Amino acid sequence: MSTTTESLSPAGAGAEVEGSVLNPRRWAALIVIAIAQLMIVLDGTIVNIALPTMQRNLHISDVNKQWVITAYALAFGSMLLLGGRVADYTGRKRAFVIGLLGFAAASALGGAATNEAMLFGARAVQGVFGALMAPAALSLLTVTFTEEKERARAFGVYGAIAGGGTAIGLIMGGVLTEYASWRWTLLVNVPIAILAAFFATRVLTESKAEGNTKYDIPGALTSTAGLAALVYGFNKANTDGWGSTTTLSLLGVGVLLLAAFLVIELRTTHPLLPMRVILDRNRGGSFLSSLLMGVGMFGVFIFLTYYLQQILGYSALKSGFAFLPFTFGVVAGAGVATRFLPRIGPRLLMAVGFGLATVGMVLFTGIGVSTSYATHVVPAELVMAFGIGLFFVPLSSTSLIGVADHDAGVASALVNTTQQIGGALGTAMLVTFATTATTNYFGSHAAHATNQQLLVAQASVHGYVTAFIWSAAILGAATLVVATLVKARKDDLPTGGAVHMG
Repeated sequence: MSTTTESLSPAGAGAEVEGSVLNPRRWAALIVIAIAQLMIVLDGTIVNIALPTMQRNLHISDVNKQWVITAYALAFGSMLLLGGRVADYTGRKRAFVIGLLGFAAASALGGAATNEAMLFGARAVQGVFGALMAPAALSLLTVTFTEEKERARAFGVYGAIAGGGTAIGLIMGGVLTEYASWRWTLLVNVPIAILAAFFATRVLTESKAEGNTKYDIPGALTSTAGLAALVYGFNKANTDGWGSTTTLSLLGVGVLLLAAFLVIELRTTHPLLPMRVILDRNRGGSFLSSLLMGVGMFGVFIFLTYYLQQILGYSALKSGFAFLPFTFGVVAGAGVATRFLPRIGPRLLMAVGFGLATVGMVLFTGIGVSTSYATHVVPAELVMAFGIGLFFVPLSSTSLIGVADHDAGVASALVNTTQQIGGALGTAMLVTFATTATTNYFGSHAAHATNQQLLVAQASVHGYVTAFIWSAAILGAATLVVATLVKARKDDLPTGGAVHMG
């Protein structure tokens, strides 16, 4: 899943820059920043379509294929809050340019990968530099556009590009894989990033935040290491079993490190994640539901890609276009939510949205070796995507309810952080469940099979369906979280609010 989300409150990062003189290069700056954001969004989806080809060419096992997605999401999500602080304190323009060049170098490394370790490492480095670049871009927009109407227009353009990037990435992934090579799904970032960095040095104005420039390095290290241990623990469960010493040790270490992270955040004077931001009922419910959405949604695109290409026999290009109903559904749902949010408030929209996403996921469990795209994939895509659009819009607003101005940047970034971290954990977990189910199905049916090729297809689909069942359960839990915790009414929503990028 590549519904990458960025949020920023105009009262947040960069609000200390005021002035009546408009930047004469502000629209050129918008183009540069929007291109960089498009690249980040593309990178979340462009590799999905290429994943089966990557796996074959680099001989990546079914167990390890999820690291192509997970390495990026884990690094990006876990480093995003720290990246925002670094950008604010060292200079947003400088951080933006460094992020672009680092992203280009990592993309080149990934495109030249000769083995899976090289590819996974490059994807993780991409995530780190993306986590530096993304918050810097949002802060630069805020300090560049100081006039209210122009700022709203700039964020609207930025959000539209970010939202459309998901569909563009899926189609580009198909085109590049089909007519060039899977390597170009990564290499395409290199010229874009270099050109964006070149023009960024000429049209962007440097800005920094005032105040104490201390970083919560212990918090960043414990959270990242804890999450990595959990992801690797899920991965090892597939090969060693859930009861193995290695699996249990990794999962235990992950839990302990995350517990240490919470202790650090409660005691440090400059926390990476101030507990006051997430302990509010409405905000906490929003962040928890966002995390569960990431867990339940990200892995789905992997299984659908494999189903389309390996079961239905679609080409990479056709697979990319096969995801378009998902994009249309999100846009439609977001449009309805935008219209009704001021009238009925966030709770009903979020609960109905998660409920529909759950129904859509349940529909995906009906796929089979002989079912068709039109009857089983399209309806599920549309229902699930419409639900996502419904809760996506109010999620932005509820995450900022009652938050102080100095916490607005952190609260906004947490929406994206929770989705990326949830995606990393969910992808690892769901791939483990799916691969185990596939192996067990094949083992239990092999003795009586008369068609080996059909058995392989049936076992694979059984694994996909198992993952969809788990995803539906997780999204159902998110529905209960929203219905229980989010009590905000329409009058509680922030008026100057969030600018939410979908």
